[in-house]
This record gives sequence, C-alpha cells and structure tokens, in this order.
Amino acid sequence: MFAYLPDFEALSDEEVIARVRLGETAVYEIIMRRYNRRLFRIARSILRSNHEAEDVVQEAYVRAYLHLDQFAGKALFATWLTKIAIYEALARAKRDNRLEAIATPKGDKLEMRKLQSFAPDPEMQVLTCEARAFLEAAVDTLPETYRSVFMMREIEEMTTAETAECLEITEEAVKMRLHRARELVRAELYARAGAASSKAFEFLGQSCDRLVQAVFQRIHSLQ
Repeated sequence: MFAYLPDFEALSDEEVIARVRLGETAVYEIIMRRYNRRLFRIARSILRSNHEAEDVVQEAYVRAYLHLDQFAGKALFATWLTKIAIYEALARAKRDNRLEAIATPKGDKLEMRKLQSFAPDPEMQVLTCEARAFLEAAVDTLPETYRSVFMMREIEEMTTAETAECLEITEEAVKMRLHRARELVRAELYARAGAASSKAFEFLGQSCDRLVQAVFQRIHSLQ
C-alpha cells in the first residue's frame, strides 16, 4: 500500500506534476488523492456504475501520466485531467450504446413522476444515509446531459466556467442544464437532501487506497 504524502499537501497541482516529470513518481499519489472523488463522481454521472466509474478513473490517471508532456499549462491541470476522464467515460458509454441523446429530452413531467417515488418521509427531520441514497437515486434518473452538469456544479461544486470547459459547452448551456436539472429534483427531493449532497457519491477509504495502488502498479509496469 502506498502511503499518502502529507508534507506535499501545500504544493499546487502544477508543482506536483513538475516533480513527477523530474522522476518523483511517488508524488503522483497527491494528484490521485486530490481528485479521486471528483473524477469518480463525474464518471459515475455518465455511466451510472460504480465499478465502471472506478475503471474510468484509473484509466484517466494512467493516460494523464503517460501524456504529461502534452499538458501545456494553458488550462488548469485539474481541468485537463477531468476532461481526460470525461472523454474516457463518454467513449465507454458510446461503446456500450448507453449514451443518451444530447438533445434536450422531452417529457420532463414523466421524469418528475419518476423522481417522486424517491421522496423521503415528510416527517423526516434529520438527513441520514438513507436520504443521501435517495439523492443518488434521484440524480441517476436525470438525463445524461443534465446529470453531468448537476454532478459537477451542485455536488462537486465546480465553477460554471470550469464545467463548461470540461464538457466543451458554453457557460450559458451549463446554466440552462443546471436549471432544468434542479427543476427535476428540487420539489420532491433536493430541497430536503441538498444539505447532504457533499456526502453523496463518496470515494474514500479503501476505495481510494485501492485505486491509488492500482494506478501505481500500472505505471510501474510501463517503466
């Protein structure tokens, strides 16, 4: 098991990558620990599978490592890395014929009816793990174009600009999709479970450790 490197927490992503390029491969763990949850959440928003999302995150780290020479610093490293994960997830979804149409889907009322079945008990006063599970289930029912934006903006708390750059759409499109996504979840669920959103789709502990170890094993096998 690879140990986390707390002494390097103050380093920026770019400083970490500079060290990796100089041969300090071990510090690449900092990047993985920093972005495991973000990449997992976004990949899962596209694939709706924990297992496949984890595979995508691992592949994204390996691809990023192998192509560090292509990172020119024109965008934030986090954005560049996130886009790699998105491309991989979209390619996987397309291969599996599960990528939904990009056009705004019709039948929003039907989507709302689906969400209503996930509403928690009206008398619930304290958000619990069950409430977070409801949130995850509700997000999973969103069309992919809304789901990705909702995950990035509301749950991962990325900026509108970074979300737009990662998805290669305009900021106005991000705002529109986020608004429509909120409409689908707010009335029956998001108003109650919103406070727990930062705890949803966690990727911590053993899952995080396992992925870090797997990425390093793949990197070392390439050297």
